[in-house]
Formats: sequence, C-alpha cells, structure tokens
Amino acid sequence: MRIAPSLELTVEQRNTLEQWARARSLPARIVERARIVLLAAVGEQDKEIARQLGMTPKKVSRWRKRFLALGLAGLEKDAPRSGRKRQIGTRHIQRVVEMTTRQKPPQATHWSTRTMAAAAGISEASVRRIWRSHGLKPHLLNPFKVSRDPRFAEKLQDIVGLYLNPPEHALVLSVDEKSQIQALDRTQPGLPLKRGRGQTMTHDYKRNGTTTLFAALNAANGEVFGLCQERHRHQEWLKFLRLLDQTMPPVLELHLICDNYSTHKHDKVQRWLQRHPRFHIHFTPTGSSWLNMVERFFRDLTQNRLRRGVFRDVEELMTAIETYIDHHNDNPKPFIWTARAADILEKVKRARRTLNKCHSE
Repeated sequence: MRIAPSLELTVEQRNTLEQWARARSLPARIVERARIVLLAAVGEQDKEIARQLGMTPKKVSRWRKRFLALGLAGLEKDAPRSGRKRQIGTRHIQRVVEMTTRQKPPQATHWSTRTMAAAAGISEASVRRIWRSHGLKPHLLNPFKVSRDPRFAEKLQDIVGLYLNPPEHALVLSVDEKSQIQALDRTQPGLPLKRGRGQTMTHDYKRNGTTTLFAALNAANGEVFGLCQERHRHQEWLKFLRLLDQTMPPVLELHLICDNYSTHKHDKVQRWLQRHPRFHIHFTPTGSSWLNMVERFFRDLTQNRLRRGVFRDVEELMTAIETYIDHHNDNPKPFIWTARAADILEKVKRARRTLNKCHSE
C-alpha cells in the first residue's frame, strides 16, 4: 500500500489552520484545505481523509504536497492555470488602448464599443475586455478644473487644517448659498411606482418663482442652519450673518469657510465683520468649491428633496426645504474630511504637469 508523506506542523501553523477550519467568513476552499492538512498532520492517509471530507484521494494528495512545498501560503492561492490561449496579441491590445486614449473616431467625440470594434477589426466583447482590464471608460466625462489661484496652497492648508484640527473654543462653519432654487410644478400628475414600472414625471413644467437658501454646516456635528430669502445680495448675506451671531453661543469664536463670491466681500460686509471680531472668514481658492463641505449637503438636498419635488408656489418650496433641514438636524451626521493637504497638492501638481504636457503637444 502506498503511504503518503508525513506532515508535521509548528504551533503557529496549527493555530492558524485551526482558525481557518472554524472560520465562517473565509472562502469554503480555504476551510476545506485547512481541514485536509490538519487531518494529515495526525497521521491520516489520503483515502481516509477523502472518505471523511467527501472528496477524491487525488485532491487530498494535491493539497498535502502543496503544503509540504509552500506551507500556509500554498493553501491560500490556486496555482495558475493555462486556460485557453489568447486570441488577440499584445500589439493589437496596445493599439486599441492607444486609439482609445489618443485618437477620436470620425464624426464623434469619443469611442463606443461598436466604433472601436469596427476600427480595430475585433469583436465588441474583445473591446469591452480590453477596456475593462485597462480601466478605460470612454463613455464617462467627469467635470474637472485646476484652480489658478496664486494662493491655492496657502488657502488649501488653512481650510483642511480647520477640518482636521479645529481650533479650541470655536465653531467651524461651512457656509454658502444655493441660489435660484426653482419652484417647479408639473403640467400633469405623474404615474406612481408599481411592479415592473418606475415612477413617471412629465418632461415639461411650470415655473412658480425662485428662492435662495443660505446655509451653514457645523463641521463638528453636521448640524445645518438655513435661511431662505428672495435674493442673494450682500443685504441677504448680512442678514444671515446676523442670524448666526444671534444663534451661536456668544463665548465661541466662529470660523466661516465660504467661496469668493463678491457678495461675501462687499464693503458693508467687511465693515460689519470688523465690528464683530469673533467672525473669522476663510475663503476657498478660486474654482475649488469642492473644498466647502456644505456643497455636499446641497447635493443631498437636491437629490433627496428637490429634483423630483412638485411645488405650486415659492412658499411650498421654502416649507419643503425648511422641513428637510429640520429632519436632517434630528439626527445630524458630520461629513468626515480625510484627505490631507499634502496629498491634494500632489494631485494638483500632477494635474498641472499633465495639462502643460497636453498644451505643449
């Protein structure tokens, strides 16, 4: 009778294998291999292990030998398999990638799988596989702009510093206005959601006026303070600042992060700020509204309440916005800022180098 090679385990290996054999979150194949090795370590032969675990002796023998050759690492990964030979060569793949990234199809702004397949002489499925393996998505267009603010680094470090290391005895408020929010009513009622059919809404609408939401997001706890007004001039901005002054505890300093809109820098606003020294204004770099956390709240407001909303007049729109803010403040959650200023600066430098290279070409 053929005897399988003996197998001895160290204390570390045994503890690890026992953990794997009991685990419920690991893949089933890893659990199975751990049980094979544990049984082999107590002297069981391949046929007996196969009978206990309900598999073939050949499979048991394979993993016994794999463990003897590679240890625990040999159980975690399968050996590479040959599979079917690749039908498209490396040069052909490189040509598809180069065409996708550096060329455009005739009479079109970007490639589709059909146009690329016709131009490269391969199937659409092959184009999809090549694009997927190289992370190419020609159908997507992402908005992007590099700030040209000469003080970009200074302002970036200032604002990120407020998010990551807020000053003591102070509140950091991300402040902005969402202007021209339209009270839109539909020309006829839509059909409700039902099985097999999504909710419907008419493509046309009636305009019933607009409002502007001034909002301040508390970066520490996610609470939002909002005020709807008819316009977004410096007068309305001053009214909102006075509201914050009355609402926030007087013992706290207020650090406001806002964009470079001219309303925020008006002469009357500057004079009011001088009379209220607890207000500290931090302007985002030009073209960098993504640094302002309140924009994230505006996005959620639009997506969750406004985009599909039906409002017969401005009062109904304002009520909907105020109700949404009250509901948000019942259980506020802060938006956690994780990106360091140094990491952002490095990305911006790479983007500028790429842009300069594109312009030079």
